[in-house]
Amino acid sequence: MMKVFLLYLVFLASLLTGCTSTQSHSVDEKRAMVNVMEQTTLTKLFKQKPDVRQQVKHAAGYAVFDSANVNVILASFGGGYGVVVNNQTNNKTYMNMAEAGLGLGIGAKDFNIVMVFHTQAALAKFIGQGWTFGGNVDAAAKHKQQGNAVSAEAIIDDVTVYSLTDTGLALQAVLKGTKFWIDDEMN
Repeated sequence: MMKVFLLYLVFLASLLTGCTSTQSHSVDEKRAMVNVMEQTTLTKLFKQKPDVRQQVKHAAGYAVFDSANVNVILASFGGGYGVVVNNQTNNKTYMNMAEAGLGLGIGAKDFNIVMVFHTQAALAKFIGQGWTFGGNVDAAAKHKQQGNAVSAEAIIDDVTVYSLTDTGLALQAVLKGTKFWIDDEMN
């Protein structure tokens, strides 16, 4: 039991270290890393759900975030970074995110979120306010191409949200809030 606990702690530490990997780079390098993450995530999503490509193309805009989440018994915490793209203006807004929640579960995962904004009002509201609240039920046991994860799709207030798990071992049911905010350094 103690070995499992220690392995879990090592896994959590490496996962959380990965979330902060952009801190020692220049602003241009950070933007480039986020842009690569954006394109890689969209490519994965379009491969899994080819019809989403047209949805993104014809939307007011979209956002792509890379996030890590840790759930320990009754509490869930996470954070990440991403970019919002306005399809009308081609402007990019770089943002950060943090989440906290309460619920049952255990585990950690690295995942990506793609949000498709169907109206300019929904896009502007997200950039300006950035709060989301909701519930999350998740099961993931995945490392790169091995394993499986239940990916989620939700439609809320003119926004379709897709979640893609990259790596993690998690089983959780939580009520959480997520704050997205503009990264002043990168914009």
